[in-house]
Parts: sequence; structure tokens; C-alpha cells
Amino acid sequence: MYKTATTTVQRKRPPPVKILSGQLRTAESRGTNDIGDGCVIRLGRGRFLLVSLVWMQGTVLEVQLDRDTVLLMDETGTFAVQGVNNIPKGKPCLTQGKYVMVMGVIQAVSPEPVIRAVKMADLSELAAHHRQMWKLEVEDLQQVLA
Repeated sequence: MYKTATTTVQRKRPPPVKILSGQLRTAESRGTNDIGDGCVIRLGRGRFLLVSLVWMQGTVLEVQLDRDTVLLMDETGTFAVQGVNNIPKGKPCLTQGKYVMVMGVIQAVSPEPVIRAVKMADLSELAAHHRQMWKLEVEDLQQVLA
């Protein structure tokens, strides 16, 4: 009676995973040269997590608008964020010393993690609180996902 329409479902990225730069630095690629497909991070005790879209937080160390890049630091190290000139409402985040969140796609993991930004937000107003809670939030989400 009724015909079911056949549709092609595009592969969708999973939601962003909260992660620390140190975890990305030790991540393993999925066996392809294109890191944009994601990488595998080890969580310990034989647990692994596939990650491609990340949510990271850190303090702005250096802004290079001519290179469309900002350098951030979290409690485990530094990481670069590219594509910052094209982020809606991202300009207020691009000041040295601000504490920001970044969502983006992994471009490289070693020697320094590089993320292509999709979203940025300034968390400086409550930076002390955000910094204090960040590692706990990362650990909690990763335990749920792994």
C-alpha cells in the first residue's frame, strides 16, 4: 500500500566531547591521514573513546589574527585554534588572558593539538569557577561516554 521512501542518511558527527589538550597530545589517529575523521583517546583501564568534535576550555595566550589562529592553554598544556576570524561573536574572545571555551574539529593531535573552531564563547566573568570545574566535567562526561 504505502511505499517507503529510500533516503540516504548523511554520516553525522557525534556531539562534542569535553577533552583536555594533554589527552589529545597522546591520542592515536584512526589509521587514516585525515585526522578530521577523529582519533582515539585512551581513558585508562582498557577504555577508549573515539573523538572528532571537541569542547575545550583554556586561557588565551597569544592571538595571531593575520594567521587566523589563537593559542590557548589548559591545565595540561597548550593547543592552537584555527579559523577564529570566522566565528560569529568570537571576536570578544580574542584577547590575551581571557578564559574561553572552544568547540571545534580536530585538525592535528601532535606535537601540539590543533582545533578548527566552530564556536567560541568568553567565560572570563566566572573564570575561577569554570577552571575549577573543568577537569571534573571532562572526567564525568568521558566516564559516561566510554
